[in-house]
Amino acid sequence: MTPNMGSLDRNIRLVIGTILVAGSISGFIGAWGWLGLIAIATGAFNFCPLYALLGIKTCSRKI
Repeated sequence: MTPNMGSLDRNIRLVIGTILVAGSISGFIGAWGWLGLIAIATGAFNFCPLYALLGIKTCSRKI
């Protein structure tokens, strides 16, 4: 998997995903907060499958 996300996109996904999962664990948000795991996974791997399908690349590195 070639990285297709820039650092800003990656950090935003990690923060929002963590907030959603924490809210779900605390019972504040509900079960849909577990969708934050998707954001955490894409941020951790620096790869978004939807970006790959649409041909979007926010990463500035040339690989």
